[in-house]
Amino acid sequence: MTATTELGIIIALGIAAQWIGAAFRIPAILLLLGLGLVAGPGIGLLDPDALFGNLLLPVVSLSVAIILFEGGLSLRFRELRQIGRPLVLLVTVGMLVTWGLAAFAARWLLDFDWDRALLIGAILVVTGPTVIAPLLRHVRLRGNAAALLRWEGIVIDPIGALFAVLVFEVVRHGPDETAGMVLWAVAKTIIAGGGLGWLLGTLLITAFERFRLPDALQVPATFAAVIGSFVAANTIQDEAGLLAVTVLGIVMANQKRVPIHHLVEFKENLAILLISVLFIVLSARLPRAAIAEVDGWAVLFLLAILTIRLVAVGISTLGSKLTWPERLFVGCLAPRGIVAAAVASVFALHLSAHDAEGVDRLSPIVFWTIIGTVSVYGLTARPLANWLGLAATNPQGTVFVGAQAWARAIATALKDQGKPVVVIDSNWSNIVAARWEGLPAVFGSVLSESSLDEIDLGDMRRMLALTANDELNSLACLRLTEFFGRQNVFQLPFTSNRDGKHEAVPARQRGRFLLDSSHTYSAMTHWAGPQPVAKVTALSVDFDFAAFREMHGDRALPILTIRESGDVEPILSDSADPKPGQKVISLMQAETTPPAETARRGVEQN
Repeated sequence: MTATTELGIIIALGIAAQWIGAAFRIPAILLLLGLGLVAGPGIGLLDPDALFGNLLLPVVSLSVAIILFEGGLSLRFRELRQIGRPLVLLVTVGMLVTWGLAAFAARWLLDFDWDRALLIGAILVVTGPTVIAPLLRHVRLRGNAAALLRWEGIVIDPIGALFAVLVFEVVRHGPDETAGMVLWAVAKTIIAGGGLGWLLGTLLITAFERFRLPDALQVPATFAAVIGSFVAANTIQDEAGLLAVTVLGIVMANQKRVPIHHLVEFKENLAILLISVLFIVLSARLPRAAIAEVDGWAVLFLLAILTIRLVAVGISTLGSKLTWPERLFVGCLAPRGIVAAAVASVFALHLSAHDAEGVDRLSPIVFWTIIGTVSVYGLTARPLANWLGLAATNPQGTVFVGAQAWARAIATALKDQGKPVVVIDSNWSNIVAARWEGLPAVFGSVLSESSLDEIDLGDMRRMLALTANDELNSLACLRLTEFFGRQNVFQLPFTSNRDGKHEAVPARQRGRFLLDSSHTYSAMTHWAGPQPVAKVTALSVDFDFAAFREMHGDRALPILTIRESGDVEPILSDSADPKPGQKVISLMQAETTPPAETARRGVEQN
């Protein structure tokens, strides 16, 4: 088999696992590990060591750097108000507790000597965004637990990797010779890693702000900065590169001077591809002999690691603002990932060169722990989050951009059906009216970070942009695509309705159109009138959609349907045909009354 064919198989298996996981709501990480084990040690289809040769570990290291940078782009300082204290304790006290107890377990359960036990304990302190991020997307957590896990998974990687390197040096040279070296290594990591990350982040932001880089070069330049900072920091101090790329991502994520949505979108796509490939490659290279190392004692060691996590989180979150369900969930989610695998592989190579005793067991135990923790946490995370009430099991909330009268009528009807809604508008009178009617309402622009911070997006599935400004509607769809995906952002048709190459805004830069092209903002507002009413109609076999149309004619404009499963779906054209068992939310046009009849009623009322 050629190298090109083998690379193609790896990429195809990775994307297939991601697609199957999304389609059937299965954690993709489990599928990636399973496919890698089958294709590698199972049937011998893949041989990553032969394919990549000496480039394997550098490729893995650079990929981890990109993934950590992408993770850093998702971290916001505002989240630290609620999780700052437990985060600091988790990556310091919690890390030391995990190290000590894991080393003790390795010593007595696996019969490692103390040097190897301390080393494997240091390797296993890291969790990692390569596993945490996909699981959090799968679970859709509410509250502070998601932010804490996301921050911990990214911050612990550079800290844990440096800690593992320091323990490794102590094991190799002894504590007497390395006492001063440890302090110097920590200082170099902070200066080189943190300094380079901050410096390159600041330079990139300045270059973007002053238009020193053409738009077409902004993503490639950022990519080069990530790789450059990683390599430069690692040259100064081993594993300082992980801190550099993390700081670089955090600096760019928390500045307000230039937009970075295009960077986020590119890095997210690249990170998904890299995670898919890395898990296939690293699981495929596990030798069959390593699988034979998994015996009853290895299973007990895995159980010990799972228990140690609960102890470390319990100690680190004492006195925090986290609720007990949040603390329990954080304690039950710490899968090991790429960084642990890469560090274990590097250490195994170094120890092998010195004929160290027990080195042949180091990588297999680490890989077994990775596979075991990913499998256990991957299978239990969603059920546990549901049981603890932390997950939006099937979020069907709707964000309404625009709080004019007829938009409020639709939102109220949807809210009355038990569906979460929130309206956002920069018109204060509309917000006052929405709050008076009992709707959750946010005053501000949907394009503002501070406005979005006020919305709990965990319960939301889609957005309807219903303002009078077509361009604002399109920008709102672009802005929230990163949260909901393009399939779940909708807007009103353009007032200036042009198709093809003369279209006002290209399809790739806007949301999906609601209803047909005639239902623009002005048409909807004129049709609904000054006192719009929204009605919910339950369809049945005896009263189907055809009967509904016959009864109401053109006085009813169906906007949304609610399926029997509870899923809400916007109506995209007049040809929609809701089925019996579904509910239809429609705007109802007020009946017109002849002037003579109006006068007669006025006389009667007087």
